[in-house]
Amino acid sequence: MSLKIKVYNQSAVAVKDLELADKIFGVKANNELLHQAVVAQMANTRQVLASTKDRSEVRGGGRKPWKQKGTGRARSGSNRSPIWIGGGVTFGPTKDRNFKKKINQKMKQKALFMAFSDKVATNSLVIVDSLEFGEYKTKKFNEMLTVLEKNVLNTDRRNVLVVNEAANEKTKYSARNLKGVKIINFENINLVDLLGYRNLLLSENAIKMLTERYNK
Repeated sequence: MSLKIKVYNQSAVAVKDLELADKIFGVKANNELLHQAVVAQMANTRQVLASTKDRSEVRGGGRKPWKQKGTGRARSGSNRSPIWIGGGVTFGPTKDRNFKKKINQKMKQKALFMAFSDKVATNSLVIVDSLEFGEYKTKKFNEMLTVLEKNVLNTDRRNVLVVNEAANEKTKYSARNLKGVKIINFENINLVDLLGYRNLLLSENAIKMLTERYNK
């Protein structure tokens, strides 16, 4: 079974129909799986930023601050103690924390298919016959997006993810400064970006590459 979708040129004129693989673009959503996959991806890209030193790592503490008895003060063995200003931190965050979460590769792939299927079901996927540009021109890319949004997506609010073919640098640099647009290479397609943007723009060649990779 397959789905049919129109392919447009850069002037938003429909030029042909394209069959989409049902395995990739016709998958029923499973919210629990989507949530699990998103949490795993975000956790695996999380960096350890906050880090504190315990009493074994802070500077000082080689000498006992004062003698054990006879001063009238509480006994103290080191100025690295957590109760001293400048001492070590008790139970603070450390650089050794690990946020990684494992997820089965087939589950991750299925969640990706669900995101693609949702774009098709909500008419948020636009396929153009070519995303190639002869020169580095943000103005031309903006004009193409504007006409596609008006005539195909029926929206005036720009929020689009563009999947670029890795070798096409003119497209990449023409789109990267536009507000409400994120452009990623085909190899970097991921679930968080697909769910984070309302609309998805792909070239016909990118669809073929997706089908060759996943529809086996």
